[in-house]
Amino acid sequence: MARKIGRGLAPFFFLFVVACSPSTHETNPDTRVSLIGGVPFSALSVAYSPNPAGWFVNGNGEFSGFEYDLLRAYSEEAHLRLNPVHAADSNELRRKLERDKASVSTGLFYSNFGGTPRNAKILWTTPYFTSDVLLVYNTDQRRPRNWNDVVNSDTVVYIKDAGMDKVVYELSQRYRNVRWRAVSVSSADALFEQVNSGAYSLALVPEHQAILAGNLYLNVATAFPTGKTLKMAWAVPANKPFLRDSLNAFIARAKENGTIDALADRYFYHPQLVNRFDAGVFHERITKDLPAIRALFYDAQNETGIEWRLLAALAYQESQWDPEATSETGVRGLMQITMDTARYLGLNDRLNPQKSVVAGAYYLRQLKNRFPENIAEPDRTWLALASYNIGIGHVEDAQQLALERGLNPWLWTDVRKMLPLLAQPEFNKNTRYGYAKGGTAVIYVARIRAYYDILLHREPDNLEAELLLAGKD
Repeated sequence: MARKIGRGLAPFFFLFVVACSPSTHETNPDTRVSLIGGVPFSALSVAYSPNPAGWFVNGNGEFSGFEYDLLRAYSEEAHLRLNPVHAADSNELRRKLERDKASVSTGLFYSNFGGTPRNAKILWTTPYFTSDVLLVYNTDQRRPRNWNDVVNSDTVVYIKDAGMDKVVYELSQRYRNVRWRAVSVSSADALFEQVNSGAYSLALVPEHQAILAGNLYLNVATAFPTGKTLKMAWAVPANKPFLRDSLNAFIARAKENGTIDALADRYFYHPQLVNRFDAGVFHERITKDLPAIRALFYDAQNETGIEWRLLAALAYQESQWDPEATSETGVRGLMQITMDTARYLGLNDRLNPQKSVVAGAYYLRQLKNRFPENIAEPDRTWLALASYNIGIGHVEDAQQLALERGLNPWLWTDVRKMLPLLAQPEFNKNTRYGYAKGGTAVIYVARIRAYYDILLHREPDNLEAELLLAGKD
């Protein structure tokens, strides 16, 4: 099985990661720098402001996100070192470019509105992603159904200097009795938090950011779409048109070969299969129940290397954090381990919370290690979680189905399309392991991802100080 996939993967892996051979740069072996449009370059300094939509630190303490992955692919293709430059907010992102402290700025929406002198100091790449603009509201008030419900009500806020100016101008010309206000906040997360707390009642936000915030800010909901869109693009200093041209060529290739669509699907559009009520219950359980068992997951992380919040999300999906949970099929404990898996792991007491968590963590690590080394994160983790649910053999069958249909068997977004087919005789009759409820594995992984997103937002990545305060040795 693995050999068949391995022989067929090469074109897919090359296409997705390398995103085509470069056409606007070359490596100069004498100086060990790259020539971007004929100009020597050794590092790509990228200004970023942390945000869950584009650039953030993941559970493993590494940079991740839609824009990060895309610019990492470009820098690898161009043989450039990626040099992140932190910025506090959208205003500072622009200043980094104007003062030549960065060569590229992320986290901005394309805007040359008004043709201001400031915009003349930067150049925009071709837009690479489009997002609808939504009006969101604090659910303690009545939901506005249209702009007539907003007239003469609370002020609509939006993030200053983030590229929303043209949208607001066009809306203000049509709805003249609506009050608008640009606010200086560090990120979209900060804006959602302000609406969630009631500091603001109404806000304009991009749809993909609202999707990511859905399970985190439970007092925020979508009122209605505005009919406007925002275009994500990178900004470069006006004195680097050669870099803009190189990035434009890369964006064109990434659109053509599906890299951008795959990353958008990975980060923005995975099903958020936790409804608002269940998400609310989970938030309550984090406060009420997690403190008593949090150290179990942290200790398992130290022993196995599996990130503790991922283990906590997995355990909640399996048992709702009930150490004595027993299913009708005989799986037991916090991590719902089967008898056969317990024997394999040497686990003699599945209802022992500490042993259950460590055993589940070891099992998940073994599953991750059984996949080929060239499967990148987070796909490796999602594939391993699906294997935890239905068995790695069935996941390998889905990978083979993906390969046979011209999809990439190393990408979770492609494999999850195949998993439901394992329940259909016309597809599973020729697979190695036969019938499986593959659709349940898709839902299973999606729910764990949703819980994990919430835990990443709410829980610290390092618990040592907290555990010491609690008196743990």
